[in-house]
Amino acid sequence: MEALDPDLLKTFLAFVDSGLLARAASSVGRSPSAVTAQMQRLEEVVGEPLLAPQGRGRGLTPAGEDLVGHARRILAVHREAWLAMKGARAAGRVAIGTTQDFADSGLPDLLRAFATSHPRVRIELRVGRSAELGQALQSGSLDLAIVMRQTPAPDEVGVLREPMIWLCSHKGLASRQEELPLALLDPHCGFREAALAALDAAGRNYRIAAGSASLAGLRTAVNAGVALTLRTARFAHSGIVEAPRELGLPQVPMAEFAIRLRAGADTPAGDLATLLGDNLALAGSLD
Repeated sequence: MEALDPDLLKTFLAFVDSGLLARAASSVGRSPSAVTAQMQRLEEVVGEPLLAPQGRGRGLTPAGEDLVGHARRILAVHREAWLAMKGARAAGRVAIGTTQDFADSGLPDLLRAFATSHPRVRIELRVGRSAELGQALQSGSLDLAIVMRQTPAPDEVGVLREPMIWLCSHKGLASRQEELPLALLDPHCGFREAALAALDAAGRNYRIAAGSASLAGLRTAVNAGVALTLRTARFAHSGIVEAPRELGLPQVPMAEFAIRLRAGADTPAGDLATLLGDNLALAGSLD
């Protein structure tokens, strides 16, 4: 009997959670052809087809649906074992900074796992915007940060890639207008720049109907139906959903986030960075 390779299971779950092989490839940092080869290898190990044609893409077979729960449990056990070995004697402090997207989705469960296995390590959490978190990392007040990536940085230890999507209230826009109403964070923001560039390229009329310095303000404006916004699926909860296709919104690029570790950070910070790099892409991105 062949063992189930955790790397193959991670790729399989990336497909399950994203629904597309191309998105899974981006999530695990591999090419689409490499992901296809991994899925074929996993099917050989299992001895059953896991994916089948479904519309224009692929869906899970009954065997694939059965494997999902097993895959999540296997990876959870691997994570717990690794954390237990790393955290048994660890002590000290880890100061981590993150954007609100990950503070709401994905990070809490991983921090809980880290805190359970590293009971003597004090965790200090700071939530903010990417620019200020990057500055705090450079000044030494943070050991680790999850920030939107503009250009490669020498302190990166992991990169997460997730689709940007247009989002609006589940009740729709409060009023329909010729100009598309947008809710955007104040400059400088990668999502703001991507939204405006895509609309300009498409020749679409728009106006900034709501501006905010925080994601809390952005969420309020979108929930109220005042405007729509551009984020990732991590922002799609509590009444916010993907905008309907009938709005004819332009395609947008992938969002990139970097996990950055301060040079000289203590071992527990490195352990947490590894945990996030291995698991954050699969944690909560499509809740």
